[in-house]
Amino acid sequence: MFTLTRRAFVGAALCAAALPLRAANAYPNGRPVRLIVPYTPGGGTDTVARAIAAKTTSVAGWSVVVENRPGASGNIGLDLVAKSKPDGLTLALGQTANLAINPALMPNVPFDPAKDFSPVVLVASLPVMLVVKADARWKTLADLVRDAKAAPGELKQALAGSGTVGHMAGELLAYQAGFKVLNVPYRGAAPALNDLLGGNTDYMFATPQAAQEMLKGKLLRPLAVTAPARLPILPDVPTVAESGYDGFAAVDWKAVVAPAGTPPAVIDSINAALVKVLADPATVAMFTAEGSTTLGGAPDAAVRYIQEEQQKWARLIREAGIQTAT
Repeated sequence: MFTLTRRAFVGAALCAAALPLRAANAYPNGRPVRLIVPYTPGGGTDTVARAIAAKTTSVAGWSVVVENRPGASGNIGLDLVAKSKPDGLTLALGQTANLAINPALMPNVPFDPAKDFSPVVLVASLPVMLVVKADARWKTLADLVRDAKAAPGELKQALAGSGTVGHMAGELLAYQAGFKVLNVPYRGAAPALNDLLGGNTDYMFATPQAAQEMLKGKLLRPLAVTAPARLPILPDVPTVAESGYDGFAAVDWKAVVAPAGTPPAVIDSINAALVKVLADPATVAMFTAEGSTTLGGAPDAAVRYIQEEQQKWARLIREAGIQTAT
């Protein structure tokens, strides 16, 4: 009797111990996870998504499939996720533009980022840099601001697109420095940089990814970066903040979000896997090489950060009277 009872007790204990593991492993239960990229293949967001998807597959054993749904400045892909079943099987790699800027800048955004998504984890942040032609007369940010103030609305700022972080960085600088900005929008960073090199515009806030080859070729001169601290890949380039604009920061952050209503246990499972991926030395090295900083953290941290960014850009857009650049 004793032996049977003991066996029954041990068996019950083992079953009880296995319950949390089974619960944790219930997601995604062999089903593929879609990671929606709201931009075209080959871009910066797409590259990050595919690297994370591959690493998550190897770390967690999940089948993570990247699906590109571009259009409307990223709004089409995000709207698809906002309206998806909240089971954690459809996620999005959102970013500053579509989660924090577009809703305040564009009148017809089809989703409410504050209500329609459950943030899962912050992935990484990437600053932009103010660049001019290598033979431009401006050697410092102060030089450029001086001329912009002396000739209001005459210096032309190239934009990779309306509502991008580069667009907002330029607007923030103009607002804080007190000059009028003349925006010239393009369909992407490549044509914007090409026209800058051609002398059709005067300056641009571009990502290190987009400008790196032109910087290496000495075709562009970087005047400042928008990160809170200097970049390891550009240690000699000052920040906008240290150039006289205390507290200035404009970064293109990325975050994985799920549809609102996704169960907290599922959110936590995805977060745990992605935090492990982001802490991997190979992942950190990949991001550092392009000028990015890996983030990670708990879902609550992502919620707070995104809310702060939404409030920051909405305030700037309202106070400076910023409109979409056409």
